[in-house]
Amino acid sequence: MKILVRVLISAIALWVAAAVVDGIDVRGGSTGEKVLTLLVVAVIFGIINAVLKPVIKVLGCVFYIVTLGLIALVVNAGLLMLTSWVAGELDVPFHVEWFWPAFWGAIIIGVVSWLLNLFVAGDDRD
Repeated sequence: MKILVRVLISAIALWVAAAVVDGIDVRGGSTGEKVLTLLVVAVIFGIINAVLKPVIKVLGCVFYIVTLGLIALVVNAGLLMLTSWVAGELDVPFHVEWFWPAFWGAIIIGVVSWLLNLFVAGDDRD
């Protein structure tokens, strides 16, 4: 259940980023197709973050320290661009144009996800 909530939160955050940032596109015909696309992209984004982000943090530990964590914004943008590429390879109609839309989109996704997690945060003892 917890994973479904996280996927739903990520999908909502991706939707907000696509609505606000020019250069992040969710293509599709009907609203149902767009919702399904956002859910699939949220799963892809979650898998990429779960696999690559810890590796990047360990290997780039010095850069995180030297930049006081600001490199995380660049890393998150890169992971969003990678998500766009993977979605394109899987014929999922989601696309991020280039770095700056990915940068601002990653910031929006992070803020929206954080805010939504405040509302659904509960007892984490499973």
